[in-house]
Amino acid sequence: MEKRVALVTGAGRGIGREVAIELAKEGYYVIVNYAHSDTAAKECVEQIKQDGGEAECVKFDVADFKEVEECAGEIIKRLGHVDILVNNAGITRDNLLIGMKEEEFDAVINTNLKGTFNTMRHFAKFMLKAKWGRIINIASISGVMGNPGQANYSASKAGVIGLTRSVAKELARKGITVNAVAPGYVETEMTEALSDKAREGIMAQIPAGRGGNVSDIANAVVFLASEKSSYITGQVIEVNGGMH
Repeated sequence: MEKRVALVTGAGRGIGREVAIELAKEGYYVIVNYAHSDTAAKECVEQIKQDGGEAECVKFDVADFKEVEECAGEIIKRLGHVDILVNNAGITRDNLLIGMKEEEFDAVINTNLKGTFNTMRHFAKFMLKAKWGRIINIASISGVMGNPGQANYSASKAGVIGLTRSVAKELARKGITVNAVAPGYVETEMTEALSDKAREGIMAQIPAGRGGNVSDIANAVVFLASEKSSYITGQVIEVNGGMH
């Protein structure tokens, strides 16, 4: 495949969906990854095609080391390369520390942090052979400043930031950049469950006076995926309207 190939994990909804759509508009062939919702992933691919882009959906669970390894091999065998990896897949299991169950903690760490490691581990080796690549990890303001009721989520995203900075140093001489985008409050399905009172409290902390939208995050990812960002690596781009 002559086009550069971009893989976006958890791309059926929210930020991942918008990232996939915007990357396709920039001319990338996009792989829409998903773990559960076939319908959402297929709708994302159809939207990309309607916009004149090229895409396909591939199902695998980022938290499963062996499954990621097998799918990575199959994708490379079929397409020849994956040039851009966007680690967006993530879940929440919010609870206060004293009431948090072990499975709630483990599920979030396994998907958000270990899932990011798994995809980086298995796709970076192909980027090393090509001597070019872009890895963009979606972190969170919660991983930068913490958030009550999200000890598991905050820990997972702080881990993603540390992972990003360490791997960036390992891969920099091989033409591969590794950066993170840390969204603040963004209007997605994940935040719809918040009460009006909670939403008002968050808005009061945002100097920009509004919540973010998925395109705000996608725009940062598209920049980091481009040649224009070739001298930027190991960085965390905070997109939060001045909240932090």
